[in-house]
Amino acid sequence: MNLQKMLKQAQDLQGRMAELQARLEAEETEGSAGGGMVKIRLNGKSRALKADIDAKLFDPAEKEMLEDLIVAAINDARTKIEARLQQEMGQLVPPGFKAPF
Repeated sequence: MNLQKMLKQAQDLQGRMAELQARLEAEETEGSAGGGMVKIRLNGKSRALKADIDAKLFDPAEKEMLEDLIVAAINDARTKIEARLQQEMGQLVPPGFKAPF
């Protein structure tokens, strides 16, 4: 494989990765915890957009559990975003593409 062809492939891949990143950043992903009692919606940059908390959890005695569920829901959404990114990135690399190093 000559150097020009390799550079062209790398540039094409870089362009497709930028398109993918922009598309994924526009998507929203929901994470949940506590059987859906806490739901958190994140964008593709893992920024929290919305929280939905079941009114049953507003008991002051359940404060610590609510805090744990919020953290779990955020982590669930972030895990889904990361999995989606990995899946999409795997589809970007052309078959037989080998890094020059």
